[in-house]
Amino acid sequence: MLQKLSTICLLAVMAIACSQSPKADLVIQHADVYTVDSARSKAQAVAVKDGRIVFVGSDADVAAWIGSNTEVLDAKGAFLMPGFIEGHGHIHNLGDFLRDINLMHVSGYDEIVAKVAEAAAKAKPGEWIVGRGWHQEKWTNKPADQYLGYPYHDALSKVSPNNPVILTHASGHSLYVNAKALELAGITSATPNPTGGDIVKDPSGRLVGVLEETAMGLVRKVYGDFVNQQTEAERKAKWWAGMELAEADCLKKGITSFVDAGSSFEQIRWMKEMAQQNKLQLRHWMMIRDGNASLRANADVFPIINEGNGHLTMNAIKVSLDGALGSYGAWLLESYSDRKNFTGQNTFNMDSLRAIADFAWQKNIQLCVHAIGDKANRETVNIFADQIQKDKSRDHRWRVEHAQHVHPSEIGRFKEWNIIASMQGIHCTSDAPFVPKRLGEERSRTGAYMWKAFMQAGVLVNNGTDVPVEDADPIPNFFASVTRQLKDGSTFYPEQKMSREEAVYSYTMANAKAQFEEKDKGSIEVGKYADFVLLSNNLLTCSDSAILQTKVLKTIVGGKVLFGK
Repeated sequence: MLQKLSTICLLAVMAIACSQSPKADLVIQHADVYTVDSARSKAQAVAVKDGRIVFVGSDADVAAWIGSNTEVLDAKGAFLMPGFIEGHGHIHNLGDFLRDINLMHVSGYDEIVAKVAEAAAKAKPGEWIVGRGWHQEKWTNKPADQYLGYPYHDALSKVSPNNPVILTHASGHSLYVNAKALELAGITSATPNPTGGDIVKDPSGRLVGVLEETAMGLVRKVYGDFVNQQTEAERKAKWWAGMELAEADCLKKGITSFVDAGSSFEQIRWMKEMAQQNKLQLRHWMMIRDGNASLRANADVFPIINEGNGHLTMNAIKVSLDGALGSYGAWLLESYSDRKNFTGQNTFNMDSLRAIADFAWQKNIQLCVHAIGDKANRETVNIFADQIQKDKSRDHRWRVEHAQHVHPSEIGRFKEWNIIASMQGIHCTSDAPFVPKRLGEERSRTGAYMWKAFMQAGVLVNNGTDVPVEDADPIPNFFASVTRQLKDGSTFYPEQKMSREEAVYSYTMANAKAQFEEKDKGSIEVGKYADFVLLSNNLLTCSDSAILQTKVLKTIVGGKVLFGK
């Protein structure tokens, strides 16, 4: 009798335990799941609890995780993959870009002038007119009165005589300004070029109105003085309005994490406040961009790790060693093919970079250096090697941002020193029409956008868009990565294109590894953040043309549907 009673009690306890087994907050079923997990690449369903993945498997087995309070999402066969990680972008600049004049798709200088005229008609006296996105190499309507492809500023100055104008190149490495901005900055035809920059003048000494690389600082200082007339509260409110626009833009494009390539200490402070208030929707990984003295003075700010439940991390430094290829700023070993006896710009003092590298190594901070030209890449690898040789066993994960044009001999050195090539697929097809003009055929073929060569050498290659240099949308970037196809249907050195699997990896796990976060994101595995994107097409199997037709159906961060409700 006692034994029978004990058995009944045991069964009752087991029934209660079963009824209290954990249930998921969210279940996604009937999905075409690509996990980016080599142990189990495909699945049908996932379950999420407290923002983390608790189950990956079949539709039949996920049923055990469904309770009365579980949100069940029927994917109806759509493609589910880890959320896209923007591997190199500029989140604050994206916010500004979405607020200011958008020049990314203008057909020529006349359209820019028209947009500035419209803004000037609405502007207050003395107010600066700000825009971004122009690229002279991509205009279909070429100006007649120009130098190096740049139209003279006269038309811009005529429509805005009393309001200074500052228009940033798509690359971020040159400015168009009008006569008023030149006047306020004290720039005349006699003003000498700063080190690492060029006040563009034609052979007669006439000012074009374009400032390249460090010369931008002459006008940006005056513009900064204007901005700083506002209180910090006013600046912060304007910044946060831009941040909300930027995060919303990313979410609708399937981006769940964002690597920001260069914030100020003030912006990091604001970001930390927002993370602590749980106001950030994306997961942000930030690089500080500042000089050697300021970095050392603010050393106690490092590190910020997983603030706001994994929404903010900052333990990296960004330095730009050269400029961009489109604006003749990439630092080259040999002259530009279309600008003889000119090798680009070294935009950062080499001794200062060595001092920053030493500081970063001492403090175990990740160092990320912008290097586009082959000379800049070589010098960066040299400086990295000087520090890394102190302890080659350290898991440093130092990064070269862009690595767009490298001498073939440098690829093996990236592997030797375990340096990450942080690249952007869309830069290849966006820049390709003018790359052979700048570099010539041989340098373009053997050293430009060498994704496959880096991968075959064992170098980690991650992916992104450099937004707002390019649109943040991962779909065109993915298409560029796997096809290298241009708008005219031609292909830019197809031997360097990625496979579909490599391209997905570069946008997910490679980015996670490049920021020391592969244990938390980058694949759909139990224990990781429940960050997903649901797409209308399977990026691994759909046709090339169908890639560009792919729609983001839902973007999920921490198990919450933040786009596509």
